[in-house]
Amino acid sequence: MLDIRYIRENTEEARRRLLGRGEEWAGPFDELLSTDESWRGALTEVNELRQRRNEASRSIPKMDDGDEKKKLIEEVRELKERMDGLEDDLKKLEEKRTDLLLNIPNLPVENVPVGSDEADNEIVRTWGEPKEHEFDAKGHEEIGESLGIIDFERGVKISGSGFYALRGDGAKLERALICFMLDLHAEQGYEEIFPTIIVNEKAMIGTGQLPKFKDDMYWIESDNMFLVPTAEVPLTNMLMDEILDEDSLPIWFNAYTPCFRREAGRHADTKGIIRVHQFNKVELVKFSTPESSFDELEGLTADAEEVLKRLKIPYRVSLLCTGDLGFSSAKTYDLEAYLPSRNDYVEISSCSDFTDYQARRANIRYRPKGESKPRILHTLNGSGIAIGRTMVAILDNYQQADGTVVVPEVLRPYMGIDVIEKQPLWRPI
Repeated sequence: MLDIRYIRENTEEARRRLLGRGEEWAGPFDELLSTDESWRGALTEVNELRQRRNEASRSIPKMDDGDEKKKLIEEVRELKERMDGLEDDLKKLEEKRTDLLLNIPNLPVENVPVGSDEADNEIVRTWGEPKEHEFDAKGHEEIGESLGIIDFERGVKISGSGFYALRGDGAKLERALICFMLDLHAEQGYEEIFPTIIVNEKAMIGTGQLPKFKDDMYWIESDNMFLVPTAEVPLTNMLMDEILDEDSLPIWFNAYTPCFRREAGRHADTKGIIRVHQFNKVELVKFSTPESSFDELEGLTADAEEVLKRLKIPYRVSLLCTGDLGFSSAKTYDLEAYLPSRNDYVEISSCSDFTDYQARRANIRYRPKGESKPRILHTLNGSGIAIGRTMVAILDNYQQADGTVVVPEVLRPYMGIDVIEKQPLWRPI
């Protein structure tokens, strides 16, 4: 959530930064300013009436009975009625202002390139040489089905479009990736958490999924609870409503969870497992002081990149432009893995700095050394990384001419095999 005081004091700068995301935010921003101005006017009037009423109330006991006293008593009664009405208006204006703040995205930081969509993103660096197979490369969908490790048909039969099941070495590869990433991030210094995967409304508001993206979430109506769209939600909200000592920062968490999103952009004819409604992910979350926030983002991105480096998957890093930023993000790097079958790069991880936007919503603060007043801290998160999309990159890059897939060296201790071969329909016991 944006800081309304910052907006009051830096109105034109805030407007410029917000409109970098698109002109559609001009109306909500102006409505926010108007609502805040009305709220401040009503607050001033309430305070003036309260002061007048208190002064009159203190005077009444000192007065002799008579017309003047009766007149002052009547004035106090009228002042109270006016105050009651204005306080009701004040409450409604405050609720409207809060709703507007919850529905306006974060402000991009100054070094984010201005642009309208992904075409305006800036390539920061690349790693590895894109592979060129000496045969016609197949897509992961065909590889997965021909090897019998991805079962689209039965996934759809059980749950509908946008779902799939993994079998045999496919399931083992998924599990190996999860364990490998968790072990790597522990080595990097992250504390592993096994969080809840059903969260309350307050937690979803805290990280920015609600109210803006409610239709994209899986909602348990009877309990007003939500399946997590990412471990970012429970990990960040573990510190909701807490005040930390500066000495405890930075804090680094990581976690594996299944994730659930409606993926409204997915069409019925979308093939494969790149965009699905249920997927696994290892998430990295950081809490830092504002001063170290962007250094932490660089480190977070490097930690996610290490996954792809150890898997030996070529990738590139893109700095997202203002028009392509996520709702809560102030700055984001995307990691994009190279897929030989497409001769193109596909997003596999996003690493974002949310500045104080999420922490203000979730009321997460820290107390600086030598100061008594707490400050809002900064939160960051990154996919470390999306498991399904990593599987896609492995199948695509490690496929062989005979249809088998070589297991990346770092995963072999987890899988116990060097090559994924065609699975029997059902393995006999």
